[in-house]
Amino acid sequence: MPVSNQQVVGHGFLGELYGDSYYPDHLLDKGKAILLGLCARIESERPADLDALYVLTAAATEEFNALEEEFVAADSEIETIARDAIGEDFAFVASAYGFADADVEELIAAREW
Repeated sequence: MPVSNQQVVGHGFLGELYGDSYYPDHLLDKGKAILLGLCARIESERPADLDALYVLTAAATEEFNALEEEFVAADSEIETIARDAIGEDFAFVASAYGFADADVEELIAAREW
C-alpha cells in the first residue's frame, strides 16, 4: 500500500546520513523502507491512541535492530548520529499522523542501538 500522507511523501527520511560514506546507501535505503512501511501500517491500521502507535513503532524499531547487524557487517553501525536521525524520523512520522505528543524515547524504546 503506497503512503498517501503528503507530509510523509515529501520527507527525506534519513537525509542527513546519505552522503556520509560511513553509512552505506543501500542500508539507508532499507532504513527508509522500514520508516515508509511504518507509515503504511499507520495508514492502514489507524491507531486510535499512543499505546496503539507505540505497538507499531516497536515493530519498526525491531526491524532497525535486525538492520544493525548489516551495518556492522559493512563496517558501520547505528551510533549516536544515526540513532538521533532515526529517532527524529520516528518523531516526524508520529507528528505527521497526529501524534505530536508522542515521546521519542517511547517510540524507539525497543532499540538495541
